Amino acid sequence: MNALKTAMLDTYTMATWPWRARFRQVHSRVGLAPVMVLFYHRVADHDVTPWSITCDGFRRHLDYLQAKFEMVSLAEGQRRIAMRFNPHPCVAITFDDGYGDNCEFAINELNARQIPATYFVTLGNVLSGEPFSHDAQLGLKTPPNTVEELREMIAGGYIEIGGHTRTHADIGALHDPARIYDEVIEATRELERLIEQPIRYFAFPFGMPANLNDTAINLLRENGILAFCSAYGGYNLPGDDPYHIQRIHGDPEFSRLRNWLTVDPRKLAGVTRYQPRYTRLPDSSGGQP
Repeated sequence: MNALKTAMLDTYTMATWPWRARFRQVHSRVGLAPVMVLFYHRVADHDVTPWSITCDGFRRHLDYLQAKFEMVSLAEGQRRIAMRFNPHPCVAITFDDGYGDNCEFAINELNARQIPATYFVTLGNVLSGEPFSHDAQLGLKTPPNTVEELREMIAGGYIEIGGHTRTHADIGALHDPARIYDEVIEATRELERLIEQPIRYFAFPFGMPANLNDTAINLLRENGILAFCSAYGGYNLPGDDPYHIQRIHGDPEFSRLRNWLTVDPRKLAGVTRYQPRYTRLPDSSGGQP
């Protein structure tokens, strides 16, 4: 983002600050403060791409987040949405894909600060060791995490592993039930066995409304996954659907991140929440539906 756009956004943020401060005050008072979930991909100082952030940039984000918000796990954020009560604006951190570079700085930094995070992993890249296709197209050889690295993350006590398909597929474009099941359920179960831990959450690759799939969402529910994450932006307010957790990009442009997290009235009104068409869950008691 160039200097002029940054200055314009900062001016807009400040001009709307009285509204933002009032929104925070009123919603916190009645227990309806937003639950905001950030997603990152890769933290590294080399081969910087649009989906990565430098180590200094990530450190600046964490300094700001810890100073201004309550840091919670994804599970705690979901609990507050479901309980329809959140007295303080809070933020949960997530990562997508599973980049080996994150073990060089980001994971250690989160552990040192005792900040929980959910780490969504694409199984196929972990098994093959091949770079993600979006990096390979740029000629980059950024390695994915290994199984051993994922286990070390879990052992650190603050990182929870989540599912992110087998091949980083666009699930919204799939129509073959067998392929959807393999990408969403089988891959998640295989990942569970590799890390020797249950997986509770799933994030759709790309995460835009067009990339979501009601068939996949209902499979997740039927197979015990507690929630899915999108990635098109949006605030989670107490009382919203706790099974669908909207996420905001951990934008390297700090002005954009601050604009989102202080609640931009345009985005609050302008982001349309994806509404899954849920089917009735099977009756585990064996009774007739």
